[in-house]
Amino acid sequence: MAKKVVATLQSGEGRNFTKCIKMVRSPKSGAYTFEQEVVHNEHINDFFK
Repeated sequence: MAKKVVATLQSGEGRNFTKCIKMVRSPKSGAYTFEQEVVHNEHINDFFK
């Protein structure tokens, strides 16, 4: 079943999206947390700003 999902993402509209992960420091504890989001390729730089 996973092969169908991968094939759909590679051939269809899935190529236009990227999973982005960034580290963000918590203001309360000072520890790092990770924010992840699936972003359209045109908006990747906006996600990391």
